Amino acid sequence: MSTPIYDIPVNTIDGVPANLAQYRGKVLLVVNVASKCGLTPQYTGLESLYQDKRAAGLEVLGFPANNFKGQEPGSDEEIKSFCSTSYDVHFPLFSKISVTGEDKHPLYAALTEAQPSAIGDGPFRERLKGYGIESGDPVEVLWNFEKFLLNRNGDVVARFAPDVAADDPRLVAAIDAELAK
Repeated sequence: MSTPIYDIPVNTIDGVPANLAQYRGKVLLVVNVASKCGLTPQYTGLESLYQDKRAAGLEVLGFPANNFKGQEPGSDEEIKSFCSTSYDVHFPLFSKISVTGEDKHPLYAALTEAQPSAIGDGPFRERLKGYGIESGDPVEVLWNFEKFLLNRNGDVVARFAPDVAADDPRLVAAIDAELAK
């Protein structure tokens, strides 16, 4: 990986240039989110997870993306408002980016390179096929709400399929293991 994840430039949902260095020493759950997806209710579980484990060192970081069937069409301001009013989201949100394809943001290029496969990927991939959606390259992000878990050093230690919810025992156990270190 050429640029450490902490140094990759991103923008906050308010358009302020940033990077992830401010989260150094924290366990990070990086999630590509969308407002008009069947998985959008996962915001509730992600916010609950954030509130429950934040004091122990977890940060949930949401990156809106419009890569999958146009399910995040809004502006950053609209996304921020939606997340606040519909799901009372307090975890950090960032400016909309691309998480797959030729215009993939460098953060997601680094994440997928570091962890090319997701836990729980198969069943969701099959569900998409049932809707006539071919998922393509298995290394690429499959859909909205895919989750990358980073340890306190910024290393990607796990990746979870989009339908692995915030309260899924596999995800919770992985987070708890990293928080205990």
